[in-house]
Amino acid sequence: MDKVYGAYLCTGCSIGDVLDVDGLKEAASENGMEMQEHACLCGEEGQALIKKDIEEKGVNTVVVCACSPRVMQDTFDYGDGTITVRGNLREHVAWTAQPEDKDDEEAAEYLQEAGEDYVRMAVVRAQKGTVPEPYKMEQITKSILVMGGGIAGLTAATEAAKAGYDVTIIEKTDKLGGKALGWRKMFPTAYPYSELEQPNIEQMIATVTSNDKITIKTETEVARISGAPGEFRVTLKPAGTESEWDAPEKVGVDERDLIEKGEMEDPNKGLKVYTETNPDAELVGAVVLATGWRPADVSEYEHLGHGTLNNVVTNAEFEKLAKEGKVPAKVAFIQSPGSTDNDRDFPYCNSVTSMVALKQAQYVCDDNGDNAQAYILYQHMRTPGNTELFYKGMQQRDGVFMTKATVTQVEEAGGSLKVTAENTLLGENLELEVDMVVLAAGMVPTTVDESTINLAYRQGPGFLDLDLFDGYADSHFICFPYETRRTGVYACGGVRKAETMEETIDDATGAALKAIQCIESADRGVAVHPRSGDLTYPDFFFQRCTQCKRCTEECPFGALDDDAKGTPLPNPTRCRRCGTCMGACPERIIGFADYNIDMIGSMVKTIEVPDDDEDKLRIAVFVCENDAYPAIDMSGMRHNKMNTLVRFIPVRCLGSVNMVWIKDAMSSGMDGVLLLGCRYGDDYQCHFVKGSEIASKRMENIGETLGSLGLEPERCAVEQIAISDYDKIPGILDEFVESIVEMGPNPFKGF
Repeated sequence: MDKVYGAYLCTGCSIGDVLDVDGLKEAASENGMEMQEHACLCGEEGQALIKKDIEEKGVNTVVVCACSPRVMQDTFDYGDGTITVRGNLREHVAWTAQPEDKDDEEAAEYLQEAGEDYVRMAVVRAQKGTVPEPYKMEQITKSILVMGGGIAGLTAATEAAKAGYDVTIIEKTDKLGGKALGWRKMFPTAYPYSELEQPNIEQMIATVTSNDKITIKTETEVARISGAPGEFRVTLKPAGTESEWDAPEKVGVDERDLIEKGEMEDPNKGLKVYTETNPDAELVGAVVLATGWRPADVSEYEHLGHGTLNNVVTNAEFEKLAKEGKVPAKVAFIQSPGSTDNDRDFPYCNSVTSMVALKQAQYVCDDNGDNAQAYILYQHMRTPGNTELFYKGMQQRDGVFMTKATVTQVEEAGGSLKVTAENTLLGENLELEVDMVVLAAGMVPTTVDESTINLAYRQGPGFLDLDLFDGYADSHFICFPYETRRTGVYACGGVRKAETMEETIDDATGAALKAIQCIESADRGVAVHPRSGDLTYPDFFFQRCTQCKRCTEECPFGALDDDAKGTPLPNPTRCRRCGTCMGACPERIIGFADYNIDMIGSMVKTIEVPDDDEDKLRIAVFVCENDAYPAIDMSGMRHNKMNTLVRFIPVRCLGSVNMVWIKDAMSSGMDGVLLLGCRYGDDYQCHFVKGSEIASKRMENIGETLGSLGLEPERCAVEQIAISDYDKIPGILDEFVESIVEMGPNPFKGF
């Protein structure tokens, strides 16, 4: 489009008090934009000023230098066809000033330089961006596939059908209901949370089978799912039969390098590439994965005797016996493996297994009266929320004994079982003689089996290519529940985490709503979570593609397939717009309408780097929009002092940071480059799954490059921060700046 620019400077919220307004306006003018000032751009008069220019002057590209782009988003949204770029002068500059800076000419000068740089970057960003056009599918299928006919699957199907969507349930067994069919009772769901309840699974089944918007296919499994949100192509097969589809093998970064050097044969050579349309496939818009869980294997704990001693059973096995009325009078419920794992529970355990032990202890009491003896030996008892009331009630129940204890041995003793435990709350060891021992086997998600969903993605048929969360399928467990690492596939119930029935119902409802959101977003041509509503999608200049496959391999969401030659085949509705592919491309042929290599590179280059003052170092800080940028904003809102030598450059994800930006920054005289992104690994996770981790690996390579140029590799670094680390931000920045000061200015400065 032909751009007509309008640049506006807000002098309110301390901006005009801390910064020289004329200097800021001059910085914009030097870069081709005349800037108007107003005391309150978000107010009625300020908005009228901007809207008048839009209506009368045809302004379609608006630059607002004021507060953070994370606030007042609706206020500064002027509709489709209008670009709005925000320069953050409030949280990044004005609110980081300290009272003592008022009379400090040097401090004021440093703040002014920072403000002018942010104005320049905003202006350049507006000049380099274009209006995005949504990706519109030729045809979209607004139906949902639900995999699994247990509580989660039945709930998801019911809720989606209520919203008007056609649903197909596939269940590998010959009937609906899942594991709930084998329950004797279920946990209390209503006050006073003291009595177990009758399962209502039969009612749920009846609701589904009577709904004409729901199609049910039992004794059926997924053979393959190809395509993308809005047009998934699903091939089904009879349960238990082999599939003809073999997904390509995963190739990691290290293996890729060996293949390129000819030191390793490509394991995918000659394998079928999944780009063709299967004429027999069913078309669906989104998938709800509700395939549930299986009991964990506890036979590895030999001292507990499962598989070798009679009457040592798992909690799942005991539930079946209880439903058949076969509950012995003396039962020990062991919640932790004990022995060398004194402080751990069994794998895949959480509050559910604690609640199951309490429920099954009640079976013992109900069936055996005064002869009942139920012993619960635990390391952790977890009964969150209202279930605490059930726990307290069981504590007072005759026949139930609970203690923290380390179980060291289970052995036969004259027709009974002897359980030996130590480190108890009683301060003495225990020897219990019981009829049966119940081990709290955890709930293993079915996604640990790669064949569960059988995706025809180059990353493999399941989710284990990312090797996170012990087989769970989440893309971000904390911030984006129900979402998996494959856009359009949403997990709920036991496949997402160990859950109670109530939690499963909530989960399944959420997953159904996410699936609906995904379909409708695909229909509008916009992205889903975490950049919900984003109109952009990656554009490829294929004429320069070298088929290196870096983009296809590093995409965290499997949005890219490739043809037989290795040329990327984009699936725009799979894409979550993180830009990791853009950061991966050595040829720089991938970009977005409002976020690309040239744009961010130009923003870096517009930062003024003094070459005549060794005290005025410049450090570029690429900041992830998900955790780091909000943390910096929150630090500014608390008026924490910020180092004025740094310049924050927002990026969608650290995975989108192309190494050319860092090379250009260093060659232009920048003294250091810092990347601030989400934590990754077990404790916390990057919002785009692997972007932060990928960036860290790339930075190791850039360090080698800097070393070859005679620059210290330590001039470039990556820091992981959580959104809650806002008060740590100033210290993190100061520490890095101090390390750069010790190294001295960039020797390329001035060249």
